[in-house]
Amino acid sequence: MSKTKIALIQMKMTSDLKKNTIQAISKIKLAAKRGAKVVCLPELFLTKYFCQVESHKNFNYAEKIPGPSSDLFSSVARELKIILIISLFEKKTSGLYHNSSIVINERGKILGKYRKMHIPDDPQFYEKFYFTPGDLGFKSFKTSQGNLGTLICWDQWFPEAARLTALKGSEIIFYPTAIGWHPKEKKKFGKSQLESWLSVQRSHAIANGIYVAAINRVGVEKQGTKKIEFWGNSVVFDPSGNLVKKANLKENILICEIDFKKVENSRRHWPFFRDRRIDYYKGLLKNPKDA
Repeated sequence: MSKTKIALIQMKMTSDLKKNTIQAISKIKLAAKRGAKVVCLPELFLTKYFCQVESHKNFNYAEKIPGPSSDLFSSVARELKIILIISLFEKKTSGLYHNSSIVINERGKILGKYRKMHIPDDPQFYEKFYFTPGDLGFKSFKTSQGNLGTLICWDQWFPEAARLTALKGSEIIFYPTAIGWHPKEKKKFGKSQLESWLSVQRSHAIANGIYVAAINRVGVEKQGTKKIEFWGNSVVFDPSGNLVKKANLKENILICEIDFKKVENSRRHWPFFRDRRIDYYKGLLKNPKDA
């Protein structure tokens, strides 16, 4: 496999789970019709971003994997003969939940699962209330369309996560995402926040000689008196950090070609893996003052 075509589904979510599901499937079918072989949706795309508030009733959204949603999207992948990467609120057992993603192959088989490792706790991003940190480690999934790594949203800010996923053999890292502005902060900090987010994706691509694909949601979502404007800007960077394609603030199906030869070429010319000094990296296992 030297090339493939991927699609990032940048979409708005409503409070109607059924409507979100129908919309997602419709957009997946359109992406497949346009030639996409790998399709990825945003973080927790079946619902509004419920983590804006701490509410026990939101645990009702969680489900087992395999379960109803994974079964449904497995049938979609099988019908369209594509690879699907979807993000789900996973119920591991009563009282224990994860923010997870699964990779489904073109035969409708779940190749594996990744559980979000880094869990934020910021104003209106109260994920620690809902999610236990991942316990499966970092993952790379071997598919007919290349080796695919899956990380999730807050994982985007940690170079260790990208590096370990790349070292597992990934040629593309997909980041299903839900990130945006607090409306009151947008005027003062909005441009800087967005540019930081784009810059860190680009840096992961360069440092690891890997494609990076970040998939965000769009639209203003309200939870009671709270609201977030999700900033879209789903983006793909190539292994040299070049911009392949980027969306704006509107719903979009971002489709682009991936040339895996660029991964090999980048790693040959910029041999960062070769020159790592893992014998002196033990300080990474300590907190800053102890390192």
